[in-house]
Amino acid sequence: MENILNGFAGALNLILSGDKEVYGIIGLSLGVSFVSVAISMIFSVPAGIAIGMNRFPLRRSVIMTINTLMGLPPVIAGLFVYLLLSRSGPLGYLRILHTPKAMIIAQVLLISPIITGVTMAAVKNRGELIKNTAYTLGAGKLQILWTLIREFRTSIGSSLIAGYGRAISEVGAVMLVGGNIKGYTRVMTTAIILETNMGNFDQAIAIGIVLLTLFFLINIFLQRIQGA
Repeated sequence: MENILNGFAGALNLILSGDKEVYGIIGLSLGVSFVSVAISMIFSVPAGIAIGMNRFPLRRSVIMTINTLMGLPPVIAGLFVYLLLSRSGPLGYLRILHTPKAMIIAQVLLISPIITGVTMAAVKNRGELIKNTAYTLGAGKLQILWTLIREFRTSIGSSLIAGYGRAISEVGAVMLVGGNIKGYTRVMTTAIILETNMGNFDQAIAIGIVLLTLFFLINIFLQRIQGA
């Protein structure tokens, strides 16, 4: 019990003192996850709208695949990206394995199905009606897309927040492709594992407190945009 109390005391001291290593880890985690969501949003939102509204061959198979990938184990995504970027892999010449770029690729692979699936489910029932209404008013394709995004902005916002939560809490994939390199690819989740194994409970608890606070803020924001 004493070790736990001392760990919390040391954690609060690290947070309040502005420890460079701790805040560097936090900053990298936030940045990598934000870029991953931004990249995923560019193609996942339009894809979700298109799949949810249109009828095409193999549509059910595509939806089933997306639903399956929404629960993709992170280590599988990490393994796939690792093999892709390793020296013997097809993209090994890029030499970005064990870099933040590789971590972003892995996170994009994980969160894109989530953003696509939630968006797809949102537009499935009312999307066609809104599209037809916009079309009769003379809207072009880009205007129709923008109208749909505005109409379903709450659900799309929820998908982005859910994707961000999945990205920032990820550990298996980013550890595989990032390498957990101090000062370079070490993020909050991988740092907690490492510091705990090394017995540095104060630093592990400090990062854990920040991570839990972020989850709390994400949930508050998600409830607000959903009107809960």
